[in-house]
Amino acid sequence: MPVRIIPRDEGFFEYFAQLAVHIGEAATLLHELFGRLDDAPAIAARIKKVETDGDQIAHTVNQRIDTSFVTPLDREDIHMLAKRLDNVIDIINGVARRTVMFNVKSVRPGAAKMADVLVRSSKVINLAVGDMKKRARMVEHSRSIKQLEEEGDALYAESVSALFRSGADALEVLAWKDIFDSLEEAIDQCEDVGNVLESIALKNS
Repeated sequence: MPVRIIPRDEGFFEYFAQLAVHIGEAATLLHELFGRLDDAPAIAARIKKVETDGDQIAHTVNQRIDTSFVTPLDREDIHMLAKRLDNVIDIINGVARRTVMFNVKSVRPGAAKMADVLVRSSKVINLAVGDMKKRARMVEHSRSIKQLEEEGDALYAESVSALFRSGADALEVLAWKDIFDSLEEAIDQCEDVGNVLESIALKNS
């Protein structure tokens, strides 16, 4: 076995783990926000803090890619995974921001259910990041995330259909359509994370 003179920079795995934790924190806070609209501005501010911290971690990853001689994964894969993880947090922050900006007074049931899908997806992502070198486990995690994404799609279709049948004020309809679109996008991004993780596992198992 050849001797590795320059050790691989294993610190990237810790950054991925931190981003996964941040996704869980943001998703949990969003679910809380939908249950406590009176505190929405304060909770949205906490989500923004999580998003800012996540952006800093992703930035650190990109800097470290440029300065590490030997990386544990392909540099392109490291960049892509950090970007996908950070995107989930960014979109969740966007949902919270829209909820406050549109001065939402009551939460539609579909929103809380979609936020719950995000919470459950974040838990699978957290497990998957820890198993990214285990091909069989990653295939299982990716399948679980895909099932959650399909559940999110069904909730999105049901929620938007109910919204347009509700007879609500046009401005309320527009606001909630935007929020539902962003919730669906966040869930879709979770699936993208699962796809990248599965691809990395297949390459490195």
